[in-house]
Amino acid sequence: MGFTETNGHRNLDKALGNMFFRLLPWEYAIRNLFRRPLRTSLTFLGLTTVILLVLIVVGFIRGLERSLAVSGDPQTAVVFSLGMGENLEYSSIAMRTSDLLPASIPGIQERYGREYVSPELYLGTQIGVDGREPAMGLVRGVTRSALLVRRQVEIEDGDWPETGEIIIGRMAGTKFGATSAETSIGQSIELEGRSWRISGLFSAGGSAFESEVWCRLDDLQQAMKRQDLSIVALALTPTADFSDLDLFCKERLDLELQAIRETDYYASLQKDYGPIRWLAWLIVLLVSGAGVFAGLNTMYGSVVGRIPELCTLQVLGFVRRSVVISLIQEGVLIAVAASLLAALIALVFVNGAAVRFTMGAFALRIDSTAVLIGCGVGFTMGLLGAIPPAIRALRMPIVDGLKAV
Repeated sequence: MGFTETNGHRNLDKALGNMFFRLLPWEYAIRNLFRRPLRTSLTFLGLTTVILLVLIVVGFIRGLERSLAVSGDPQTAVVFSLGMGENLEYSSIAMRTSDLLPASIPGIQERYGREYVSPELYLGTQIGVDGREPAMGLVRGVTRSALLVRRQVEIEDGDWPETGEIIIGRMAGTKFGATSAETSIGQSIELEGRSWRISGLFSAGGSAFESEVWCRLDDLQQAMKRQDLSIVALALTPTADFSDLDLFCKERLDLELQAIRETDYYASLQKDYGPIRWLAWLIVLLVSGAGVFAGLNTMYGSVVGRIPELCTLQVLGFVRRSVVISLIQEGVLIAVAASLLAALIALVFVNGAAVRFTMGAFALRIDSTAVLIGCGVGFTMGLLGAIPPAIRALRMPIVDGLKAV
């Protein structure tokens, strides 16, 4: 009977020990990171690089999405040539269209007898700066009415262009490869065989307009020897019915026009750039996967060299789960530290950096979503990189582990 009671107590103690196992002290994992400074530094540097790459790619996606999202105005409609799709730079409509629309369409905004109608000539062309090889840029010939219709545009410095002058968006220089000094007020650029003086700089709330060069409509028409327009943009009142404009374009077959809301136009561009965004997310997954495998390799090397230490901990009474959790703590600690450093670098040096793209230029955006994704990838790398090597090392019998060199 005594023997049975003893076995029962042992089984109960074992069950309680498995349920309430003792963890290694938290500072044990921290001390282990500093015992091998070279290995820890290399691992930290590698993880920081991987997470920074993830943040850059996510910042690219977020910047592209924001640039297109803020470009459209729900009260603005665009009239352009039939059959052009999203290629507004290839559109060609009659000059008289800008007079026909306000005379035929109700619901156009008006102030002091002036309709909010902007006739524009929009195209991509070669732009040269300071004797360099010309690069492709976006040019829009406009009148002062453009400021009424494009409400997000604000002149930050300088003046509205006069004859022979241009005003450029704050990211236009990035689009055609010029520095901020080369696109400052008073400098000149080569456009359509003429030299144009920069009279001012404008911003547009991060929209696509910021990568454009604006000049007077009549100047651009004269330089290109054209008398037509690319588009007519008009601002509708909140109570206006877009179907009136759409019906006018369909009825006037002689003009060959079509109309679209500006928000719908940029939404279609979002859809067109969908494959690029998916490719960018695929890059994020590939970079993250490479980081996980690099973490696995590093942790394997670290754990294999510590097999006698891990087995000694088990002899001292720590169950294998406690040792595994301690190793996971090490991996997560270094990954979290790398995530914080990468996020700091991205916010200071990457956020707001301008990049060229087919639609113009936009700024990389390291927002809360990008930081959350980057830190999540870092935490995952630290977690997944530590579990497999820890389990593999602890499968070895304790006696053999103590003899390992």
